[in-house]
Amino acid sequence: MPESPVPAAAGAVPELVAEDSKLVILARGARARVAAVEGAAVRDQDGRTYAAASVALPSLTLTALQLAVASAVAAGAVRLEAAAVVSEASTLDAAGHAAVRDLAAEAPIHLAAPDGTLLGTVVE
Repeated sequence: MPESPVPAAAGAVPELVAEDSKLVILARGARARVAAVEGAAVRDQDGRTYAAASVALPSLTLTALQLAVASAVAAGAVRLEAAAVVSEASTLDAAGHAAVRDLAAEAPIHLAAPDGTLLGTVVE
């Protein structure tokens, strides 16, 4: 089931710490580079970042967040500190959410609009 992010308080402009803002920038870049439906980025336990775009092939479909997590794991990551997804969707996809939770029970997953505006954060 898709997760709805916790929205910012009415009238408040949500702010991210610098490291999480970088994830949103990387996710926007990954999405724009290939004109994908969504982009995502994750940061591992060592501060390394991995960005990816969604993949939709006849034989393979991955969300951007699934691919970013897979890239991190392939590089040796064992834990994630945070993640960000840039999409026109207003909810976080269940598959990407599950992939992050495989490595981090409480890492924040930030959902942002294509222009980088933070829509909310999933922490569960």
